[in-house]
Amino acid sequence: MTEDNPDTSLEAVPPSGRGEAGRRGGDVRSDLFVTVEVRESGGIELELTSKVGALYATSIRETVEATARGLGIDHAHILAEDKGALPFVIAARVETAFRRAGVESGDGRQEATVEPGPGTARERLRRSRLYLPGNESKFMITAGLHRPDGVILDLEDSVHPSEKDGARLLVRNALRTVDFGDAERMVRINQLPLGRADLDAVVPECPDLILIPKVESADQVREVDDRMRQIQAESGTEKAIWLMPIVESALGVENAFAIASAAESIVALTIGLEDYTADLGVRKTVEGDESLYARGRIVNAAHAAGVQAIDSVFSDVGDVDGLGAWGARSRAMGFEGMGCIHPRQIQPIHEAFAPSEAEIEKATRIVEAFQNAEARGLGVVSLGSKMIDRPVVLRALRLVESARQAGVLPASPEDAGTE
Repeated sequence: MTEDNPDTSLEAVPPSGRGEAGRRGGDVRSDLFVTVEVRESGGIELELTSKVGALYATSIRETVEATARGLGIDHAHILAEDKGALPFVIAARVETAFRRAGVESGDGRQEATVEPGPGTARERLRRSRLYLPGNESKFMITAGLHRPDGVILDLEDSVHPSEKDGARLLVRNALRTVDFGDAERMVRINQLPLGRADLDAVVPECPDLILIPKVESADQVREVDDRMRQIQAESGTEKAIWLMPIVESALGVENAFAIASAAESIVALTIGLEDYTADLGVRKTVEGDESLYARGRIVNAAHAAGVQAIDSVFSDVGDVDGLGAWGARSRAMGFEGMGCIHPRQIQPIHEAFAPSEAEIEKATRIVEAFQNAEARGLGVVSLGSKMIDRPVVLRALRLVESARQAGVLPASPEDAGTE
């Protein structure tokens, strides 16, 4: 069984009345392992072990019992081994265990403690997006402190097939309760049909962006977009949720423009080079010569469709110089960002995609000349004795705006006046 051909039978758990969920072991932290057994009488009996029990036993018990009752459970034996889990993790693990025990009714969600916000801008900075395994709560808690442009709560490749259901509930709860700072809140769903259950769980929680893996046709994107809009209509959420298709095969590369222009909700197109090079049967190298054609197609298709082009991840976490060189080449090709798999990659990526002082100075002069020409009602922009073509002006405007978003330049007076 592969991610390309997911086995949805893993989602079906027989109603045995007993289930377990969570992670245990000496290296586990910020998690909970729980076993539940549904009974016909006796109330909710909880056996709890926790290193922080002296301080938080009451809080843990309240979360466990509230989750059980939210699922309509009044009688159950629950055995919980706590490793410093926060309430959103406890609730997700308890709900997963009861779902695996055959409980289908009720709602185990906690009360939301963070506001989803009005949504992110279509053309906001997306230099870095930090992948977080959807079943690893310990990485979610501090992710925003590293200041990536986006965090990806991943339900696909980083999650074992047997844990998809548990990860889905954990990510859902994280969207309701974890503060990711200024980072754009992204979720990578599984391929359809498994991805439908992911959408059902996370779309009502209003993430900012959904990543669609292994896209090879525009129809795949439209199916996700249609389902997302249907869920929003049913749940009464009106926030704009963006889409970022991931191209990961030779066929996807050839269909890149159709994919990038398949829906109005698409804001970026990206490529996954691990799967792409595997599809070609070639080795992925640090230089990236084997993927130049594909990456060029992605850049061209994205710009032709009016969306951002985002590069793949650089998989060698220890090679900072290699990452910097890759990022510089990526920016030179026309990409506007890339993925990262470790927080230590964020700053080098931001540096690689930052414009130089000379670029900023030149762009600022062009923008000033453009603004002066507009103020004087002139249709021609000139800088000194040189005429400036419109594409050059637009490129300068984009560069200055990106520099302002990155904090390299101060905000414009118009922006300052609206704060």
